[in-house]
Amino acid sequence: MNGVLERTLGILELLAQHGEGMELAAMADTLGIPRSAVHRLLTDLVRLGYVRQTRGHGDYLLTTKLVSMGLSYLSNSGIVDIAQPLLNRLAEVSGELVRLSVVDGERLTWVARAQGARQGLRYDPDMGSDARLSCSSSGWAWLSTLSDDEALALMVKQGLGKPEDFGPAAPANLQAAMQAVQATRERGYSLTTDTYTAGLSALSVPVRFAGQPAFGVLTIAGPTVRLTPERMGALAPELVSMAAQLAASSGASPFFSLTAETGQAAPTASRQPIYAA
Repeated sequence: MNGVLERTLGILELLAQHGEGMELAAMADTLGIPRSAVHRLLTDLVRLGYVRQTRGHGDYLLTTKLVSMGLSYLSNSGIVDIAQPLLNRLAEVSGELVRLSVVDGERLTWVARAQGARQGLRYDPDMGSDARLSCSSSGWAWLSTLSDDEALALMVKQGLGKPEDFGPAAPANLQAAMQAVQATRERGYSLTTDTYTAGLSALSVPVRFAGQPAFGVLTIAGPTVRLTPERMGALAPELVSMAAQLAASSGASPFFSLTAETGQAAPTASRQPIYAA
């Protein structure tokens, strides 16, 4: 890992994966950076308010400054303002967790949610994390709007989500993952059970304009004991309808006005909502 900027971002990304904090030596060994260089970078990050050091053990942790920046960006982009009423309505109808993820380059990131479960088991993951494309309902939905070669390339670059690290039904190889993506494309939405997390089921629909890759994904997720195949089938039409509404209203957000691939505004003539992958 070379270059000050690359090393600095590497430290921030590593600390984002370790909420309990990390020692300087562990960071240096993980990133392959000399300890003296890591110390200099951490000193600057602490001074600028992005990192803090615990008193007891000397571990380094992220502050909330990056989180605040991300939330401010989402607020100013208009994503949440547009999507939240639809998420709330879908959560009320389904009684489960509803999530919106957005495509940002080669990443699919959860940015908004609404919780429909009022009691009993509740699935409530932290926002801001990236979906594992090979084994998540959201990932399959996005990849289904791409070509097979593009979908495969993204999964290879991110890495396969193995069953021992995710759900027991996660695809064990890229061929199985591609079969799931192709099935999603034919169906128009994805269905998963025990692929991302044990005991979790989910269904997702891509949000996109006609003839273009998805720029977002709308998902309903919940415990498998409640979100059975029959229940998911019954909820699918409502999810498809909400995805179409979100696509139709997305022009109000500068973020949604950009295509995932080119970063340029989508042609006006092609901005017709499409929700069957």
